Amino acid sequence: MKTRRALALVLALCMVIGLAACGTPANNGGSNTTPGNNNNVEPAPGKDDSKFFGPIYDEWSDMTDEQLYEKAKEELKDGGAINIYATSSKMLKDKETFEEAFPGLTVEIMDLDNDEVLQKCVQEARANNVLGDVLQVKDVNGDVFYQYYEEGIIAPFYPKDICAHINKDLLKYGYPLYASQSFWYYNTEAFPDGQPINSWWQLIEKDDAGNQKYRLFTKEIGSETAYLSIFASFIANADKMAADYKAVYGKDLEYTYDASKFNFAVPEKNAGVEYLWRFSQMKITFIGDGDELVAAVNNSTKDDPAFALASAGKITNRDDSGYKIAWIVLNPYNGLQNLEYMYLVNNCKHPAGARLFIRFVTGGADGNSGGFKPFQKEGNWPVRDDVKDKKNDMTLKELNALEPDLKSIYDLFLDAQDMWNYWLSQNPNIAR
Repeated sequence: MKTRRALALVLALCMVIGLAACGTPANNGGSNTTPGNNNNVEPAPGKDDSKFFGPIYDEWSDMTDEQLYEKAKEELKDGGAINIYATSSKMLKDKETFEEAFPGLTVEIMDLDNDEVLQKCVQEARANNVLGDVLQVKDVNGDVFYQYYEEGIIAPFYPKDICAHINKDLLKYGYPLYASQSFWYYNTEAFPDGQPINSWWQLIEKDDAGNQKYRLFTKEIGSETAYLSIFASFIANADKMAADYKAVYGKDLEYTYDASKFNFAVPEKNAGVEYLWRFSQMKITFIGDGDELVAAVNNSTKDDPAFALASAGKITNRDDSGYKIAWIVLNPYNGLQNLEYMYLVNNCKHPAGARLFIRFVTGGADGNSGGFKPFQKEGNWPVRDDVKDKKNDMTLKELNALEPDLKSIYDLFLDAQDMWNYWLSQNPNIAR
C-alpha cells in the first residue's frame, strides 16, 4: 500500500482515537451496538481478512419493522427527525411514503454528492456533534469501506431477514441498496446489426495505416473514481486480460509499457498495465457530463464512429430524447458491479429510526414496502432475489459485470492513478 494512503489511515485513526478519549466511543456508539448494551458486534465467522467484512449480525438484525417502529417513536417523542444523507435525489421521494407508513416519524433528506456526505460525517464526528443518522453512498474503490467504515465514522446494519435474499458476496463491504455498472455506448443507426466490437482490446484498435478506428469519449479517467477503478481491476485480473487478447487476435500479448519512471513497484508483463498504457495514448475527448457523452455517440455516424463510456442509467436518453444508443457488452468482463450502500452514521441519535428507514428503502420484510420504487430504472439492478426487476431485461451477470473486489482495487487504485496521470501527460493527442 502506498505511503500516502497509509498516512491518511493513520490520521483518520488518530482522529477516531481522539474522539474516544473525549468520551465518544469509536465503534461502540448507539448506531453500532446491540440494544441495551455497549458490546461490539461480532463479525460473521470465516471472515479472516478483516473483522469488518459482512454480513455482521447483532440483536438489531433480528428486529422487525414493528419493533423498530416502537423504539423509533420513543426516540422522536420530543420532536426532531431522522436525518438521511443521500447521494441520489431519488431518495427525496421516500420522505412522504415513509412518513405515511410510519405515522409520528419525520425524516429529513439531504441530497449531496459522495464526497460531501462523507466529509459531513467526518466533520460531525470530529466536533462530537453527530446529526446524521443514515448514509447512502457508493463505494467503487474501497475508500468508503477502509477509510470511513473501518475507522469508525460509519457503521453497518444487516437486517437478517432481508439479507437472506441477497447474494452473500454482495454483503461483504456493506449493505447494498442496488447495483449498477458503466458501459461503452454505440450508435445503433451506424451499426444496425448490433455492437461492432466485443473486447476491450478492440476498443483501442488501429487500422493498417496506424490510425485509430473509433473516436473515444469519456470523463477524465484519472479523476473519475468509478472509471479508474475498472482500469485498476484490469491490473488485478491481468490473466483475464491476457487470455482475452489471445482469444481475439490468436497470439500472445506484446508488452510495450515502460514503468521505469515510477517510484513504486509496477508488475512486469501485466496485461492490465499494458492496457492502461495503450489506452492512455489514444485520442480521447474528455467530457464531464454523462448526457453529453451519450449525445456525442448519438451524433456520430458509421463513417465516423464514436463510442462513449458512461453510467448504465444514461440509456434512458434513448427513450426520453430519442437517442440512437445502446450498451456495448465487452470481454473479458464488461465492468464492475458498482453498489450503492446504506450505512448508519456511527453514534447517531436515532439508531432504531435509522435502521427502520434502511429496511424501508431496501424493500422491507417482503420487498413491497415501496421504499425501493424510486430507484427502479433501466440501468439500476435490485440486489434482492425476491424483488422483481421491472426495468432491465438482462441481469448484471448476463451483462458480464464483475462482482466487487474492493480490497484488490483499493490496493492498486493510487498506483493506477499515478500511472494514468503520468502516461496521459506524455500523450501528444490530448489537447492541453
